[in-house]
Amino acid sequence: MNETPPIILWLRRDLRLSDHPALFAACQSGRPVIPVFIHDDEVAGLGAAPKWRLGLALKHFAQELTEKGSRLILRRGAALDVLRALVVETGARSVLWTRGYAPGQIARDTAVKAALKADGLEVQSHPGHLLFEPWDVATKDGGFYKVYTPMWRAVRDREVPAPVSAPARIAAPDVWPASDRLDDWQMGRAMDRGADVVAQHIHVGEAAAHGRLGAFLAHRVARYKSDRDRLDMDACSGLSENLTYGEISPRTIWHAGWRALQDGQAQAEDFLKELVWREFAYHLIYHTPRLESENWRPDWDGFPWQGEGDAVQAWRQGRTGIEVVDAAMRELYVTGRMHNRARMLVASFLTKHLLVDWRLGRDWFADCLVDWDPAANAMGWQWVAGSGPDAAPYFRIFNPDTQAQKFDPNAGYRKMWLAEASRTPPQTALDFYKACPRAWKLSPSDTRPIPIIDLKTGRERALAAYHDHREKQKQEDLAHG
Repeated sequence: MNETPPIILWLRRDLRLSDHPALFAACQSGRPVIPVFIHDDEVAGLGAAPKWRLGLALKHFAQELTEKGSRLILRRGAALDVLRALVVETGARSVLWTRGYAPGQIARDTAVKAALKADGLEVQSHPGHLLFEPWDVATKDGGFYKVYTPMWRAVRDREVPAPVSAPARIAAPDVWPASDRLDDWQMGRAMDRGADVVAQHIHVGEAAAHGRLGAFLAHRVARYKSDRDRLDMDACSGLSENLTYGEISPRTIWHAGWRALQDGQAQAEDFLKELVWREFAYHLIYHTPRLESENWRPDWDGFPWQGEGDAVQAWRQGRTGIEVVDAAMRELYVTGRMHNRARMLVASFLTKHLLVDWRLGRDWFADCLVDWDPAANAMGWQWVAGSGPDAAPYFRIFNPDTQAQKFDPNAGYRKMWLAEASRTPPQTALDFYKACPRAWKLSPSDTRPIPIIDLKTGRERALAAYHDHREKQKQEDLAHG
């Protein structure tokens, strides 16, 4: 028990020191602060890659806290039970955290806040994961934006508070509560041998995130709009990984992007638009939680999606016979990330050429992406499939071969990831066979698979399926008046 009642800072996806409103408020109080991370059901439910990457983020952030005179307390269990136990152990009278916006996070946090307040505790939730709170951005009619472009116009010139500074020191309690050992949690167990491969491609921690931002603004933002869709170029910031774990704040990125824009880097505005695209996903999942797991457009309910099968497994393994699709799926397995243009291509191929339920793709990405984000992943899949908000017209079906010619004109991207495309494949292509499950029994000496579907046939089949579904809906609408 501590003489001065400490503040419990419940950490989640906010593993940074600078521009951390909840941490700033806790330190400003002058009271001791106990940073806590809880391995609850939300964490247990993470896929292999994001859970492993979270473990690395926690290890790194624990070291940063130590340098500030603090430490990270790890506990496992239901969030409310853990927090109540810590209150008893430490004498804490306040609990602070950064808000979450996905359905499961909201349900958990609402219940925890109500229970702790009923216990007589001070409970505060702070912003920090987004630029704009979902309830603060509204249309003229008071609703939420269902189309991206009007939302961008509405927020482009809105004031965003300046980032707050990192604390010089974090006051420590007289007595620290016991902590679990991070190694005992085995956050990377499901990654198996893939962890060593993917580890070569990640950038963990706040310093790495700021370094990424600085390098991007110094060297690549000038041609961001021009080059961002090129599969064979390193033209993007890579910050989605760090944003996922809160190793950098969106406000920090926003203000840096605006400075670049004001300094004459016109294409920085397109970079800022991508940051608002992330906001758009979170505003939608907050206002319409069904985005996460149901067709956002109810008129897609009943569409005859295909389920599991050999075609889906070929897609997962990068063995569809469509080179750019296979290259992208192998990039995912080797790096834990995938180029944004490639994400659209593999999603379109799965949901349109193969007519596979978008939720199967969503789940595979949720297992493999180190930058997995519940809102962006769900919206991205639904946007491509046609069932989501601001969706592309149902008849827009990407032709992977045409897209490859346009965005990988010299086949550099495909050669990077496909061992079968070269007599002397690069290490990036060979690493796929080091990372993929042994049960797949794949080898770089395997011959290239023949395409599992003719692209023209797949397009025509998709259009016919969409047409039949729309006609069926029309008949049902007529029957019901």
